[in-house]
Amino acid sequence: MKLKFCSLYSGSSGNCQFIKTQNTTILVDAGLSGKKIQNGIVNIGEDPKNVDAIFITHEHMDHIQGAGILSRRLDIPVYANEKTWEAMSPIIGDVKSHNIKIINETVEIGDLTLQAFDISHDAVNPVGYNIYYKNKKISLVTDTGCINDNIINCIKDSELLLIESNHDEDMVLIGPYPWPLKRRVLGEFGHMSNDTAGNLVSKVIKKGREIVLLGHLSKENNFPELAYKTVENILKENGIDVNPGVNLDMTYRDRSSKVYEI
Repeated sequence: MKLKFCSLYSGSSGNCQFIKTQNTTILVDAGLSGKKIQNGIVNIGEDPKNVDAIFITHEHMDHIQGAGILSRRLDIPVYANEKTWEAMSPIIGDVKSHNIKIINETVEIGDLTLQAFDISHDAVNPVGYNIYYKNKKISLVTDTGCINDNIINCIKDSELLLIESNHDEDMVLIGPYPWPLKRRVLGEFGHMSNDTAGNLVSKVIKKGREIVLLGHLSKENNFPELAYKTVENILKENGIDVNPGVNLDMTYRDRSSKVYEI
């Protein structure tokens, strides 16, 4: 069986990514209500009861809201690093002791291997994930205010990339946010802009046929068309063909993306 990926929801209002192989089904983040996440899984033709684990990137509400209720309702283990568990425990409520899973860098579950890597965000210990199945690799990197060599090296050689394309910098500067919030969004512990996303993708594309999904778009400071066009233009400026070529596509805050099989 191929490695299946779908972004159930991606945005400042909540994030949840679905990954499935023949033997294993996981979620990365559970930042909406348990009901919405279960409905999202059902809507792509899958069964929420088959979820084997939830992996958390960091403790902000748009990534953990439904983690506790799903764990209690469906007896699902929740994986996060120790600092993230300490920060999110009072928020998500009681989780059975056998479902509290502390990870360091790498964990194997079923026929998947997940490797966490550090990102730059205003959380206690935020991470992105590399997900390996046989000789295939998916990389998820959102909620990072800056890009460094470690992130670039971690996400190279991926067949599918979910990359944050949170905001347009000019829209943030002229928009309604108070200055402290603007400074947070634009700062090194904030979020990745459309331009930064395009430059990052241009650095890691090797085959020219990778799937690149833009995610975690701000409702107030971005538009899907703007994010897409900005990244597309940067890739073309760097000699990278897009559709055909790199499969550049969007994720959505209120509905699932396409279901991709690798």
